Amino acid sequence: MPPTKQASKEQRSGRWKLLLIMAVCAAPLLGSYFAYYVIKPTGRTNYGALIDPRSYPIPPLGATTLDGKPTDLGAFRGKWIMLLSATANCGSPCQKTLLAMRQLRLMQGQEMERIERVWLITDGRAPAAVLMREFEGTRVLRVQGPALQAWLPVEAGGNAADRLYLIDPRGHLMMRFPKDADPAKVKNDIARLLKASAIG
Repeated sequence: MPPTKQASKEQRSGRWKLLLIMAVCAAPLLGSYFAYYVIKPTGRTNYGALIDPRSYPIPPLGATTLDGKPTDLGAFRGKWIMLLSATANCGSPCQKTLLAMRQLRLMQGQEMERIERVWLITDGRAPAAVLMREFEGTRVLRVQGPALQAWLPVEAGGNAADRLYLIDPRGHLMMRFPKDADPAKVKNDIARLLKASAIG
């Protein structure tokens, strides 16, 4: 007995639905092949130099607050730390880095609470009150210079005081940015780390 018009119509409708379901299921796979073989993604590289975090846990630095109370960088564990080391006589490059740290944190928007700014002072002097006011919110600690110098890695001919460092929430040094770093590129590196990290 030949199928009725209604049955044929339902059969065709069923076939279209099946094809549609198959197309929806196959779309992600086809899209990934298209993206890989046609668009050909380029590799993404970090702006900052990656440091093996297992090799640079925070050592004892003899750190104190400016009024002499013992402390250490472990007090900020659980946060990402942007780290600057410089003498209390913070010249133009130092002030430029402090400003960049403040702006970089603000640029992370809702994620900025995951970041601490820390300035490690490597001499016995006190920073100018105007600097403390201008960069309020920056954690300022005094440390032993030789211990700090032995810890912070620099490239040949480099100076740790010219560099911005990043410490992960577990307390490991993991990235060093170049001298006179481009804030936009530093921001992108930090944003990617915050997005990829489930800690801190």
